[in-house]
Formats: sequence, structure tokens, C-alpha cells
Amino acid sequence: MLELCLAAAVTTGVGYVLVKRYKPQGVLIVAGILLMAAAIVLGKGPLVPAKQSTGFLWFDIFAVMKIEFAGTLPFLGLTIMTIGGFVRYMEKCGANEALVELAMRPLKYVRSPLLILMLCYFISQIVTLFVPSHAGIGLLLMLTMYPVLIRTGSSVLTALAIIATSKFTDLGPISSNAVLAAHTAGMDPTIYFVKYQAFVGVPAILAVGIAHYFVQPWWDKREKGTSAEAKSLAKDPDRAMPPAIYAILPTLPLVLVIAFSPLVGSRIKMDAIVAVLICTTITMAFELVRLRDTRAVTDNLMVFFDGMGKQFTIVVSLIVASQIFGMGLMRIGAVDTLITKAQSAGLGLTAMVVAISAIMIACSFVMGSGNASFFSFASLAPRIAAYLNVAPVIILLPMEITSGFGRCMSPITPAIVAIAGIAGASPIQVAKRCVIPVLAAIVANMIATYYFFLSNPGLAKW
Repeated sequence: MLELCLAAAVTTGVGYVLVKRYKPQGVLIVAGILLMAAAIVLGKGPLVPAKQSTGFLWFDIFAVMKIEFAGTLPFLGLTIMTIGGFVRYMEKCGANEALVELAMRPLKYVRSPLLILMLCYFISQIVTLFVPSHAGIGLLLMLTMYPVLIRTGSSVLTALAIIATSKFTDLGPISSNAVLAAHTAGMDPTIYFVKYQAFVGVPAILAVGIAHYFVQPWWDKREKGTSAEAKSLAKDPDRAMPPAIYAILPTLPLVLVIAFSPLVGSRIKMDAIVAVLICTTITMAFELVRLRDTRAVTDNLMVFFDGMGKQFTIVVSLIVASQIFGMGLMRIGAVDTLITKAQSAGLGLTAMVVAISAIMIACSFVMGSGNASFFSFASLAPRIAAYLNVAPVIILLPMEITSGFGRCMSPITPAIVAIAGIAGASPIQVAKRCVIPVLAAIVANMIATYYFFLSNPGLAKW
């Protein structure tokens, strides 16, 4: 029981300093070191296998850190970094903006404000499959979708609520959360997306859309005269839009990983890294034709590597730090103790999934980040799954999906702060508008998770 109390105290301290807006990487690494040190003091056994030990127990704390870095960087880390580099390159050449512009064109034929509202929401859900960044897609939609919503009669806060929930959870095989979940579950991200994410993600998307349809007009009537006034957002007149054909470029990695995946019986093996490198080369060819300047094309490629570096700094480092924290929780015996307590309390699979989902939503709300919350606990999922005698994906799926819910209700989420600042609105007001739609998503997700997976865990072995 002492180990559980120590783990609870350290975890509470982590939560407290994260609320104070400390950088999570350093906090999680320090917490992991403290937990592993406590494990040594309590005589919980070796931290690493004998072959990987330094020969001195206290130095083995840092051997654990080395092992986590070495295990993360070769494939998972490189996958996330290359995807991040490609997204940054798409922003630089204007392809992301071209994609959104193309997606928004059908709206000029629609006259009903409520119908435009719903179409904007569903268009945003499609676009986010190709732009795996909550803040990135939010800022992009502020330039393209926000003016359309305002011109057609939507209030500022209604428009912001639609944009804030454009990525209310992380769907798609190029999302960093999904890549980590698939890696931890030991499966291809495309398989994870098509056979698992889609089954619970689509009902949640529909639930949020329906909730927006009814809730936002209700909020507008309730807050009539108190909402923020619309600001006109003008695009940079000096920025030249690329040709419309550039809209296909952000979609190519997703097309390739699905077209050359086991799902379609392809003999060609295509992972996300290879797909991104192919698509980056294709984009360079497009840029060469458009710019007719070899130096500019090769120089602009540095944006790709800058994006890779940024992903290492923000995402990969957070994954490693979270794994060190998770290793500390496991080495001190907190996870085993929790599992034993859950077993003695008679908690089954459904109760455990509900409890884990509630924890993820709460953590995401407090941290303002779906990445930070999911990364912190993903490494614990296989141990919990082993206790429940189910495939790890059955635990990872609800953890990964619900990790995005809390951030859309949090006024400290970077995407919400950014779009609210652009529109001159309060982040609290925007987050408040998202609460009911996200609660609807939570209910829909739980029902779908139970129906498709929890009621028949054998389906997890498809």
C-alpha cells in the first residue's frame, strides 16, 4: 500500500505543476526518476534486465532512460517526426490552405445558415484527417471557414465552437496519438484506424454535429447581446495561393498507406515514413514546376527538417518523458497494486474502461492537451490489458479517443486560446460552447465502444 501512496503523491504533484503551466517533459522525467529511486529504496528489485544493467542500481535509473530513448526513436519517433515535417512543408507551400479552400467551395451554393454550419463542421472533420494538428487546423479554418460562417449569419462564438471541435479527438493513421496507440498495440496504424478508430469515431463525430445543430442556436438566444462582435479577418494580400491541384498533396500519404496496406491485400509494404518521403518528393516536383527555381525548391525543403525537429522537441520528447514516468509507476509496483485492488473490487472490463476514460478526459482538461494525457498513460495499457485478458488495443482505443475530448472543453487548450484571440473572444466562452457537444461525443463513444468491442472482446483479435 505504501507504493500506491507514494505513486499517488508523485502523480498529484505532477498534476499540480502541470496546472501551473510547467513544461510536461521535465516534470514527467523528474517524477519518473523519483518513483524509480523510491523503488530502489523499497527493494522492489532490479530496474532493468541483467544484460542491460550498468552494474550499479542507482545508475540503472539512467539506463532505463537510455532504453526508452533507444526504443522510441528508431521507428515510432521517426514516424511522428516525418509526419510533422510533411505537415510543416504542406503549410509552407500552401497545400493545406488549398485543400481547405477546395473543401469550402460547395458552401457558396447553400443558403441556409444552419445547413452551412453543419456542412462546415463535417468538412472540418474530413480535412483534419490530413492535418493532424489541433492548433494548426484551427488557425487554418480561421482564415477560410470562419469568414464564411460569420457572413452567413453565425455568431462569433458559434463559429469558434465549430472550429474548436474540428479536431475534438485524434482520428486517422497520421495522428501522433493514433501512431503511438497502434505502436503500443503492436499493429499497423492503418489497421488501427480502419478496424478500430472508425467504429467509435464516426458515432462520436455524428453526435457532436447533431449537438451543435441544437445547442449553438440555444446558446445564441441565451447570450443575445453578450457575445463577442465579429472581427474581419483578411488574408495576407502578398501571399500567392498555389494552384488548386495542390489540394491533393496533403491527402497523398493517407491514400498511399491505405492503398498499400494489408487491408487491400497489397504485396507492397508501405509504412507512413516511406509514404511521407514519396509525397515530399512529389511535392518538390510540383514546386519546381510552379516556381521554376531550383534553389528556392531545395531551400524550402529545410522546412521539412525544421518540422521534424519541432516534432522531436514537442512530441517525441513528451512520449519518452511519459514512458519514463510510466516506467517509474510500474517499477514501484503501483500498477500491479492498482490491478490487484481492481480485481478484489470485482471491476470488470467495462468498468475499467469507463474509469480509464474518465481519467483521460480529466487529465486532458487539466493539461489542455490530448497528447500529454495519452502519452503519460499509454505505456500502462498493455499491463492493464493483460490483467483483463484482452488485447492491448481494447484498452488503448478508449484511452486514445477520449484523450482528445477533455482538451476541447478546456479554456487553456492552445488551439482554443489561439482562435479565441484572433476573434477577440474569451477562451472560457468558447470552451463553454463546446461542453455539451463533447459530452454527447463521450456518450456516443462509450456506447459504440461497448457495442463493438467490450460486449465481445474477441473482436479485438480481428
